[in-house]
Amino acid sequence: MNLAYTPEQKAFRAEARAWMEAHVPRDPLPSFDASREGFEAHRRWERTLNEGRWGMVTWPRDYGGRGLDLIQWLIFEEEYYRAGAPLRVNQNGIFLLGPTLMEYGTPEQKARFLSAMASGDEIWAQAWSEPQAGSDLAAVRSTARRDGDEYVLSGHKIWSSRAVFADWAFGLFRSDPQSQRHKGLSLIFFKLDTAGVRVQPIPQIDGETGFAEIFLEDVRVPAFNRLGAEGEGWSICMATAGFERGLMLRSPARFQMAAKRLIELYQAHQDEVEYSTRDAVMQSVMDADAYALSIYATASRLMAGGQIGAEASVNKIFWSELDIALHRTALSILGARAELLRAAPAAGDVGRWLDGYFFSLAGPIYAGSNEIQRNIIAERMLGLPRA
Repeated sequence: MNLAYTPEQKAFRAEARAWMEAHVPRDPLPSFDASREGFEAHRRWERTLNEGRWGMVTWPRDYGGRGLDLIQWLIFEEEYYRAGAPLRVNQNGIFLLGPTLMEYGTPEQKARFLSAMASGDEIWAQAWSEPQAGSDLAAVRSTARRDGDEYVLSGHKIWSSRAVFADWAFGLFRSDPQSQRHKGLSLIFFKLDTAGVRVQPIPQIDGETGFAEIFLEDVRVPAFNRLGAEGEGWSICMATAGFERGLMLRSPARFQMAAKRLIELYQAHQDEVEYSTRDAVMQSVMDADAYALSIYATASRLMAGGQIGAEASVNKIFWSELDIALHRTALSILGARAELLRAAPAAGDVGRWLDGYFFSLAGPIYAGSNEIQRNIIAERMLGLPRA
């Protein structure tokens, strides 16, 4: 891995920075989880990004991207967070399903879905978890019965991010009724306004509805909506999970910018807190930088032809625990002021820390719980026997 940026990479950074300075909204957008209005405001931002071909810079030009490499993507992310640009409402699509479609989709599927995904015209929800499966994805029971040129979907999904306002969802279904565990599963897309689909919002701790249950009763979808071969959904989902845990879902810039804000918060209040708080601040800064270096190394290896393996689980555990520690340190600095919700009249910037802390609590659960990741590390990286 070369730790020095090339002249081309520096020029790309300058271009990205200039565009962000010209286009990032001056006022924060309303939450995309709180209302349809906020969701649509973020959809318009996705369209603005796509018009500048910044929607997903690593995608081919034919699908609205720039065909850039992963190092350039990391540079773009650094400029994105530096500019304080809005959170990406379509991250399930562009960061998770999109790369999987690139690898496993047919030319017709790529043509149908990728451009609409990049433009924000179609926002995607993730529909993997089920009430009886939890983090054990191989235990899903929802079914996909083949009937001619269609599948008939039935079952119950839960903890589906963005499903309340999204347009499409991708989920894992048991297409072989006699199959067990990882066998006989297929990855299938469905529109959330299809007859037989019912979406039930789940209020979060802050009252917003970032999650939903999805009930499917004899939902008919074209067989065209299956990604990959029938019964091979597990291996395809694991590729998506690799993107999610190992690289794309949480770019290092997210935590480096939060660490920078944490330093500023500490400097503003250092006379009010115990001296030991400084150690916690410095640990968060060092961890954020360590994560960045690790991801740069992973990106370099992938560009050289390598693959994301079980080490994706290490990354996932690291960033999820870093996020909690960083926000807990911020709340300890703020003391009683940390209890102000973002909407409180006197909250100011304080409310962002409580928002971030609430969200960080979900980190060890989503994208595969940290308990599952530790099992993967034990078995696949350390060679330990199954418990």
